[in-house]
Amino acid sequence: MLLLRDSHIEHTLLATARAHTDLVRDSHAGTPEPGALGRKFSATLQAATDSGLYERDTLADLTKKAQATAPETVIADLLPQLPFLPKQSLSSGGHKAFTRDLSEFLHYYESSGTTGNPVAAPKALDDLIVNTINIGEQWARILDRSDRALILINAPFAPAAYQFEKVLEYLQVMSLRPWVDNITGDYTRVLRLTRELGVNVFVGPPSRLLEMIQFAYRNDEPVPAFDKLLLMAEQTGPGFIRHLERLTGAKAYSAAYGSSETGTTAITCEQGNLHLQTQSYVLELTDDTGTRFIEGSPDRGELVVTTLDMQARPLLRYRTGDLVEIPGTPCPCGVATPLLRTLGRSQDLIVLEGNGIRQNDFEAGLWPEEHTGPTVLNYMLVIRGTAIVCLATTDVPVDEAWSRATAERIGGLFPGYELVLRPVETLPPLASLGQYLGWKLSRVLDLNDARNWDRLPAPIRGVVEASLAGFATASEK
Repeated sequence: MLLLRDSHIEHTLLATARAHTDLVRDSHAGTPEPGALGRKFSATLQAATDSGLYERDTLADLTKKAQATAPETVIADLLPQLPFLPKQSLSSGGHKAFTRDLSEFLHYYESSGTTGNPVAAPKALDDLIVNTINIGEQWARILDRSDRALILINAPFAPAAYQFEKVLEYLQVMSLRPWVDNITGDYTRVLRLTRELGVNVFVGPPSRLLEMIQFAYRNDEPVPAFDKLLLMAEQTGPGFIRHLERLTGAKAYSAAYGSSETGTTAITCEQGNLHLQTQSYVLELTDDTGTRFIEGSPDRGELVVTTLDMQARPLLRYRTGDLVEIPGTPCPCGVATPLLRTLGRSQDLIVLEGNGIRQNDFEAGLWPEEHTGPTVLNYMLVIRGTAIVCLATTDVPVDEAWSRATAERIGGLFPGYELVLRPVETLPPLASLGQYLGWKLSRVLDLNDARNWDRLPAPIRGVVEASLAGFATASEK
């Protein structure tokens, strides 16, 4: 619990925390009280009438209907009557989402702005506590008080690092939260502290972990060894997970899925599966065939989120732009909530000559299950004309024969294009910024489309433009 001087608010929040913990545990057991989510939804509708994102008369009418509808059926009856909230609407009017005065929030944050303007995402006391419990009750299945955690998230305006620090406090796990300059990329102090403090848990985006490992190799430092990797903020498929486990000797988890805007909508269990947080969200899928509630049966589509525990900034039918899959199978861990697999952002698909290539496809080829010899530590793709250059850092020096064989193994993904692999000492700073920019913007530079430069947020663009231009020129030699 947070320490608050106002004892009345502290007492109210403690009651909220206890009630929500009971609901989480009931949801995990598959026995939530039938009307609990309906009552939350009705309260969210009421709160949203004070938001500038929605048509006030429509919400007032639905709120009145909600009062006359049974809690058990109110979501199914009324939610489909609401329009979608597009990402661009929230991006262009983030502050309109507030239903409380800004001074009633606890911390001010913004989204990264990778898919539009940065969106205001401040944390209120109630949603901070609820999100902490949601994550903590799942991570308690993985962590214990003997663990020591490194939180390495270079995102000062996003809530993730602070949120995960509160989760580790909730679990009474010691943590440290250093900062690494994005340009110099000097991990000397972080590596020293990791060794000296016996840190065994990494919490953060995989690109940041890869850059730290690459720095260790390049500077003859011991490669950090962890027991557990709690990865988030980037698409992390089986190939990427496998690669990180080999490098660190740890068990890796895609630990949490969500966004600054929505909070954490899915959280890992000890089996490495992401469980939807159905006690705090109404979740739908939409595609060309229509829109339907996620109820646990196999399905896939774009995720649509309605928040139930963010009444200071409610989101109703928010289109995330994220492609997800519901496998529709029970989890061996015993938690009853539906599983989710992320398929990446719709804008992260590379389309070359009509063929769509996703991050998972490429990384499965780059880091296969059976592996011997040198290892690619990290990579970036540069596209110009019909040539694709894979810039790669490696754990040991490599020769031309190895580079050619590796390029042949993965080149089949790009029919009609010639792929070559070029070993490099370091990658541009952009490669460590996947959590800000998404896969395509951080790992793929398509020089055939000049508009890509305009998608880079300042001040990153200037630094990246100079460094990548140098790499692209070198790749042509």
